[in-house]
Amino acid sequence: MSEFARDELRRATPAPPSAVTIGVFDGVHRGHQYLFAQLLRRARALGLAAGAVTLYPDPVKVLHPNQPFYYLTSLEERIELLYGTGIDFVAPLTFTSELAELGPADFVAMLYQELGMRMLLMGPDNAFGRNREGSPRRMRELGEALGFSVEVLPEPLIASERPVHSTAIREALAEGELRVVEELLGRRYSIRGPVIRGEQRGRDLGYPTANIGVTPDRALPAFGVYATWAYLGESRYASATNIGRRPHFNGEAATVEAYIMDFDGDIYGRTLKLEVVERISAELKFETLDQLKAKIAQDVARAREVLRE
Repeated sequence: MSEFARDELRRATPAPPSAVTIGVFDGVHRGHQYLFAQLLRRARALGLAAGAVTLYPDPVKVLHPNQPFYYLTSLEERIELLYGTGIDFVAPLTFTSELAELGPADFVAMLYQELGMRMLLMGPDNAFGRNREGSPRRMRELGEALGFSVEVLPEPLIASERPVHSTAIREALAEGELRVVEELLGRRYSIRGPVIRGEQRGRDLGYPTANIGVTPDRALPAFGVYATWAYLGESRYASATNIGRRPHFNGEAATVEAYIMDFDGDIYGRTLKLEVVERISAELKFETLDQLKAKIAQDVARAREVLRE
């Protein structure tokens, strides 16, 4: 049995005994929020600490390494959002090939021993352990043997005529359907990362931009220009953000570049969060720099108007 996994669970330092739910929880969307509200209600009634075991990387990345996969949130953002639901502890658990081979009996025994798990709350599509052998029925059998109860929530929430799950959010995001994304997430989609040095073309065009460092496995909205709110610490600024490959400059890698309005300061190395509000235009390629400058001016004016509204 993985001692590495046991050490990770011990570092969560819950106040056992506990009520636990397990999953990836990418995005911490409305379905997850409902799950944690139910977990908290049950935990408080039983006098238990409420906690989440969040798997990282996503099992898809380990079991199907050649299959593209994109995260809605970084692990750090996910943990912050999980604590924001009011639960008592979060236990990040590294999903390795060794953990993937652990049978459901050994897996829940580890949770019972290291987290003091006395109640397990499962979503309707949850299954744990090797080959997803840990179905709700199997978990109940193991719970009776070890001494923990198992509850299963009914079918997932529905919003915007879609089930609330991370895949639906990724699909809507890729189509630029921000209102659907917001409805499913329960908040606006955001991107956060360090401000890094780019090629400084925006400065030459009269619109200096802050380039956010994003990893290639981050889910991004459909390429184009967006009205965004930029957060530096506790301060919020109106901004216009280009997300895409900058076809006018024959770019290849996707970039996130924000023009922060009414702001002039050196923020290299600082963390910038962008809250994506509305798509202003699709990504375009221009024949001349003058055309590009005119379009940027138009986009900035439109972004300012959208954010005023």
